[in-house]
Amino acid sequence: MAQYKKGAQDRSAVLVFLDEAGFSERPPVRRTWAPRGVTPIIRHHFNWSRINTIGAITCKPDGSNPGLLLHLQRTSISKENIVAFLEALHKEVAGQIVLLWDGLPAHKSIVVKEHILTNKDWLTVERFPAYAPEINPVEYLWAAFKNKDVANFCCDSIDQVQCKLILAAERVQNTKTLLTGFLRKSGLFGDTGFVT
Repeated sequence: MAQYKKGAQDRSAVLVFLDEAGFSERPPVRRTWAPRGVTPIIRHHFNWSRINTIGAITCKPDGSNPGLLLHLQRTSISKENIVAFLEALHKEVAGQIVLLWDGLPAHKSIVVKEHILTNKDWLTVERFPAYAPEINPVEYLWAAFKNKDVANFCCDSIDQVQCKLILAAERVQNTKTLLTGFLRKSGLFGDTGFVT
């Protein structure tokens, strides 16, 4: 069993998988249905406004009781945004937290490292291996959003994309089997909990 899994179980900590993604006014084009001989056409404005997101999937060490936390903003994700998210995470999730994330430069900044060190009484951070996004369950959340909720969505403003993302998050939160599926797809959890 991986050390962070055992450590989380020993401390009765909550696991938090975190990742960032961006969504623009340009629709992610996906396969769709149309009458035979009628090619579907997607018309959109070539605007490049973006919504940047910080997403976190939470669960117990055995993979049970999954939850979703999502933060949306118009500006790029900075080290200050990461610190603010960690502070909000501490208010939202009671007790010990084992946070797992990738090597984004903002995660490795001095400001973030100091915040983690200052809060080591409740926060333990582990980094995913480089070039292994498939083991982060949040990557499957982004795929679900892009393949279903905003796929082929032609909008007039970035506000419409933001509304779509909020509705997508509500859909996923209300369907716990989706969150469980994202956790299992990562390969970190089996049918009865962690894969050892």
